[in-house]
Amino acid sequence: MISASIKGFDLIFETHESCFSPRHIDSGTLAMLSAVEFREGDKILDLGCGYGVVGVVAARFTAPENIYMLDIDKTALEYAGRNIIHNNAGPVNILLSDAYDGLQETGFDYILSNPPYQSDFSTPKKFIEKGFNRLKIGGRFYMVTKRKLWYRNKFLSIFGGVKIHEINGYLVFEAEKRRMHYYKTHR
Repeated sequence: MISASIKGFDLIFETHESCFSPRHIDSGTLAMLSAVEFREGDKILDLGCGYGVVGVVAARFTAPENIYMLDIDKTALEYAGRNIIHNNAGPVNILLSDAYDGLQETGFDYILSNPPYQSDFSTPKKFIEKGFNRLKIGGRFYMVTKRKLWYRNKFLSIFGGVKIHEINGYLVFEAEKRRMHYYKTHR
């Protein structure tokens, strides 16, 4: 069991050796959470939830039924469910899903992700590209990494803008879905 105080809440997490960061809360996840200001009523997607840190914290700020936690790993989801119970954070929506494949919901205020680092960027590419359409106008996508150039360029190409927060050696990317305006040009 891991005990942690996150955003003013004392929480406990049960983990498994096969889960990401099984001995302590990942510093990148903590950096990302420090950049987010949750509000009551927010609809939140914890994409690649692992054992549930982001979803558990988010459920402290908004209705648990507005929280969606997705992961491709059945063991991670089992522990996310346990941690929802340990922290009285339910009932949240926990789904086995490869990226967004198992999710029907849209209109999220926030999508938060600490993606696996891969040399070909295939997972974060899918997360960012497909995430844009899952957000409502004004919704924000937060992603934490240690690499800058590829992520900055990908967010710029999909969202048209990105803020980069440097927190404790991590880069937290924040991109907002904005209403696009197209103007006709006349000759």
